[in-house]
Amino acid sequence: MSNEGAARPKSRSWLVALPLIAFAVLAGLFWFRLGSGDPARIPSALIGRPAPQTSLPPLEGLIAGGAQVPGLDPAAFKGQVSVVNVWASWCVPCHDEAPLLLQLAQDKRIRMIGINYKDAQDNARRFLGRYGNPFNAVGVDANGRASIEWGVYGVPETFVIGRDGTISYKLIGPVTPENFDRVLKAEIEKALRAKP
Repeated sequence: MSNEGAARPKSRSWLVALPLIAFAVLAGLFWFRLGSGDPARIPSALIGRPAPQTSLPPLEGLIAGGAQVPGLDPAAFKGQVSVVNVWASWCVPCHDEAPLLLQLAQDKRIRMIGINYKDAQDNARRFLGRYGNPFNAVGVDANGRASIEWGVYGVPETFVIGRDGTISYKLIGPVTPENFDRVLKAEIEKALRAKP
């Protein structure tokens, strides 16, 4: 009888520990998947699809060459490789990537387009005044709806649009010295070589 009594508590202790072990295993898998993943490698459902047909108003008072810089016109995506950068003046990484975007804008084979995300227009103009304006067009996404259509997770994000108007690449996070040549410029070159 004493052996039976001793066996019952051991089997109950395993039953009590089993949910804790299962939880620990699931938590470990969850942590591993989150911790080891590169957020810039999150696939976009929009790759290979036409760029969203969303028009955005211009950033009022943003002048280049004596004229108002235009807003976002989806018709402009046809015929030329475009780089679309979603940015905001309050975004710290956007400040860091600004010099690299200016450098990219020196390539006259591409068209640089900015989507200013949920920003005060005065702050956005000051930002571009401080760092320089790399954009041929800047659309204002005051409420964030257009960025949702673009599948934006957060700012900054950068898209490469082919001559046919389809999205060929999406970079989540800032343009950095590490990904500038190796990733972004390589994707732009691929888009430039692709037949329209």
